[in-house]
Amino acid sequence: MRALVLGGTGMLGRAVTRYWRRRQQAVLALSHGQADITDRHRLDECVHQFRPELIVNCAAFTQVDRCETERETALAVNGAAVANAVAACESVGARLIHVSTDYVFDGEAESPYAEDTATGPRTVYGESKLEGERQALRYPAALVLRASWLFGPGGPNFAATIRRLLTRATEPLRVVDDQVGCPTYTPFLARAIWDLSVLGMRGVVHYCNREAVSWHGFATEIARTVAPLARIVPVPTSEFPRPAPRPAYSVLETTRFETAVGRRVEPWVSGLAAYLGEHS
Repeated sequence: MRALVLGGTGMLGRAVTRYWRRRQQAVLALSHGQADITDRHRLDECVHQFRPELIVNCAAFTQVDRCETERETALAVNGAAVANAVAACESVGARLIHVSTDYVFDGEAESPYAEDTATGPRTVYGESKLEGERQALRYPAALVLRASWLFGPGGPNFAATIRRLLTRATEPLRVVDDQVGCPTYTPFLARAIWDLSVLGMRGVVHYCNREAVSWHGFATEIARTVAPLARIVPVPTSEFPRPAPRPAYSVLETTRFETAVGRRVEPWVSGLAAYLGEHS
């Protein structure tokens, strides 16, 4: 399946590109510099030269706190520009997989968010990503794939940060324990994107790894490998005020994915072991 990956040099874009190449499929990964998603003319040029069957949109402005002060940029990149990806798909008859986020929800639930749960973003980032979903879903051949807490090689992420801090720490690390979600290993997500593309899924699908855990629990698991004697102290979110509020609960329901693909989502501990093994 001939695929063009927008945001192809980011953490997820790299994972998708590697997976396609491992399947011996034609893939073109475009960086922001090669094809800015907000530049419709340049995007159209790339699409018409390569003529993909599928466009995977991993391009996004993901710096959640910066989005609060750079609202126009966030809405342009994560929201309005998705219409450019849709137009590019339409021009060559390609399908679209648009990667979205758990931040489109309010983070106040007590059970996993299903695909049809009412959205209610509490941040500019979430608002902008929800607008991107709306743009994508106007295209009948589009799939919106929501994921959460991404980590993996090739980009900044929580696992990389905690690993670095543990190798330098002289004092206990203080990590938030009242935010719960599901870490997702980008190579596993890349496989999920492949599976869904083969099935021709459309609409909205949730994918994340299992099981739910707090940031403190995630950090503790990292420490078991990196620094077994380290002390990780649980603290409330109030100790780390941020410009953008973080969701207290952002677990995604993955039944639709599992039913369609015929397998359970992978455990994040397996992805973490692979990630830490690669960076040991």
